[in-house]
Amino acid sequence: MNKKTRIAITGPMGRMGKTLIKEIQKNEHTYLTAALVKKNHELIGKDVGKILGIGNIGILISDQLNIKQNNFDVLIDFTKPSSTLTYLQYCHNFKKNIVIGTTGFTKEEINIIKSSSQKISIIMASNFSIGINVLFQLIKKTTQIIGKNSDIDIMEYHHRNKIDAPSGTALALGEVISKVMNWDLNKHSIYYKKGITGIREAKKIGFSIVRAGNIVGKHTVMFSNSGEEIKITHTASNRISFAQGAIQAALWIHQKNTGLFDMTDVLSF
Repeated sequence: MNKKTRIAITGPMGRMGKTLIKEIQKNEHTYLTAALVKKNHELIGKDVGKILGIGNIGILISDQLNIKQNNFDVLIDFTKPSSTLTYLQYCHNFKKNIVIGTTGFTKEEINIIKSSSQKISIIMASNFSIGINVLFQLIKKTTQIIGKNSDIDIMEYHHRNKIDAPSGTALALGEVISKVMNWDLNKHSIYYKKGITGIREAKKIGFSIVRAGNIVGKHTVMFSNSGEEIKITHTASNRISFAQGAIQAALWIHQKNTGLFDMTDVLSF
């Protein structure tokens, strides 16, 4: 790849934003051209590299994109649904592609994203790590083999500041299972609560959720029957794998015109 891909980052002071910026600076095929924050943020005008402790990089934190300078090719967003939709509208208006790592969208918001993909290219994924996307394939195959004869549970663990539950990745795992089993995930889910719950219902996916400390992310899918159980687990020890996957997605989508894609497309599974 001869020409570097110019990337704009939203939420540069967040966990993912910080990691993305550092990884973009390391990648020989990309460079950072914008670091975007909400209106009236106290760090506007500061060099984002200096703030992150990697030295001045010449990119000042801003609350607006400069379309007149055409200063980016792809925007990567890991913020919150309302902010993502604002940035998506900007990309839609000015024909810029976007990588979305935000989770917790409503059905109506998903429809807005789908509609925008008719004019621009969008990659949206609940999790950008290659390992998690391998996990999706393993869960699909395992469900095909033993899903009909198993109780299936998804257990997920994240840091105490995560605001949506279950995680987007846990729900995506549930969708993989539901598609194989021909289920409606909303109708075939159990969210455990205190009290007399009764006997475990068949043909349901159980979700268990932990929010604690600084856990980056851990997802386990358990298949259980009367004689044995299989647990398949992915654990993230840091956010670098997520950032590298998102950057890989940005490079992949740079030359695309329109469409809605996910990491399965990027990784050619």
